[in-house]
Amino acid sequence: MTDELFDIRGKVALVTGGTSGIGLMIARALVRRGVSTYIAGRDGAQVQETAAGLAGGGHCSGLVADLAEAEGPQRLAAQLAQREPQLHLLVNNAGANETGTIDSLSVADWDKVLNVNLRAGFFLVQQLLPQLRAAATAQDPARIINIGSIGGLHIPNWDAFPYGASKAALHHLTRALAKRLGRDHIVANAIAPGPFPSRLTDTDSAAVKKSVQTYIPLGRSGEPADIEGLVVFLASRAGAYVNGATIPLDGGYIAAL
Repeated sequence: MTDELFDIRGKVALVTGGTSGIGLMIARALVRRGVSTYIAGRDGAQVQETAAGLAGGGHCSGLVADLAEAEGPQRLAAQLAQREPQLHLLVNNAGANETGTIDSLSVADWDKVLNVNLRAGFFLVQQLLPQLRAAATAQDPARIINIGSIGGLHIPNWDAFPYGASKAALHHLTRALAKRLGRDHIVANAIAPGPFPSRLTDTDSAAVKKSVQTYIPLGRSGEPADIEGLVVFLASRAGAYVNGATIPLDGGYIAAL
C-alpha cells in the first residue's frame, strides 16, 4: 500500500549536477519513486549516459548546460520549458570548489565557485518561475531544494573561503526565496550535508575517515538512503508546510561543535 503522505509519483523534477555524488543519489531516488526526472550537467556524454542508466528504473532525461556561464541557467530553463509546462521540484545541487589558500586564491577561482554555487541557483529559480507556479497549489506547493553544506554553517580548519561563503549565502537566499515565493505556493528549503561520497569529498580517504570518527557523533559518512529520505520528505505532502529551513544532514556534526 502506498503511503499518500510520502507519495511523489507523477511529479516532474529537475536535478542540477545530477550525474554524480549527492545529485545522482537524489535523481536515482526520484526516478525509482515514479518522478519524471531531468538531470543537468555540463558534460553532454556523461549526462546522456547517466540519464540512460537511470531511465531503466523509470523516466529520466538529460539536459546539458554549463551553470558557470552567465547564460547557463537561462539555457537550461529553456530546454526544460520545451518539454514540461510544470515543474514540481527544482533541486539546485550543482556545485564547485577551489583549493586555493588565502595567499593564492585568484579572482577567477572565487568567481567560479560563487557563480555555480550561488548565482546559478538564483537565476535558475527566476527562469523557471512559470513552470514552478504552474505546478503549485495551496495543498501541494512546488518545491525548491537548495543543496548547501555544513561548510556554510561553520568555519572548517582549512581555507575554504569562496566555498563556505557561497554556501552560507545559499542558505540565506533560501530564506529569502521562501519569504517571497510562499505567496505563490512555492516553498524553498536547503539541505546542509556533511560528508557524503562525491566528486568533492573522498569519504574513503584516511583523512576524511579520521575526521568522521572524531567529529561526527554517529561515526559514519552519509549514505544514499539518508539524502533520499530527506528529499522525499521535503518533496511530499509530509513536508508541504516546511518553508525557509536549512536542515543539517550531518550525523550530528554541527550539534557537537
